[in-house]
Amino acid sequence: VIFDPAITGVSKCSVSVAQLQRFARRAQTLARARGEVDILISSNKRLRDLNRRFRRKNKPTDVLSFPRPSGGDIAISAQIALNNAQRYGHNLATELKILVLHGMLHLAGYDHESDNGHMARAESRLRSQLKLPASLIDRAHFSGESSKSGLATATAMPPKSYQKPAATKRATSSARRSKQ
Repeated sequence: VIFDPAITGVSKCSVSVAQLQRFARRAQTLARARGEVDILISSNKRLRDLNRRFRRKNKPTDVLSFPRPSGGDIAISAQIALNNAQRYGHNLATELKILVLHGMLHLAGYDHESDNGHMARAESRLRSQLKLPASLIDRAHFSGESSKSGLATATAMPPKSYQKPAATKRATSSARRSKQ
């Protein structure tokens, strides 16, 4: 889990990288997403750039998933997560967990845009197991918010010649070096 840049206006104790890493490992296991997963929590600008590059949508989004043959990458907008946490009355760590779970399900092969509710059911079941509030799919379908706010969660399907987004690659490389 990499915060790039750091989230301003948020107490360090409210979001712990270690806590998110533990949660991500558990969510990955429960979602049955295989391989190594890197998570980038970044700015609206970075998410807009990734969304434009891989989905041809020139707007920020809350979460993008980039599957690889073994694992994948998840990119999350810190600003949208913070706004949603305030809107739905829970803390930022909880909102980030909701987004991580959603991204993990995409990496496991689910696609809520075309799977006749399979992802929604899996997300609801796992959300309950993980003691998380309403899922992204629930919020989008029952309130129509994704269309009103311009937010969209998606799996970004990179071209066959996929290379990890440079921003994720740099952040992941530096994080690995610091662990050694």
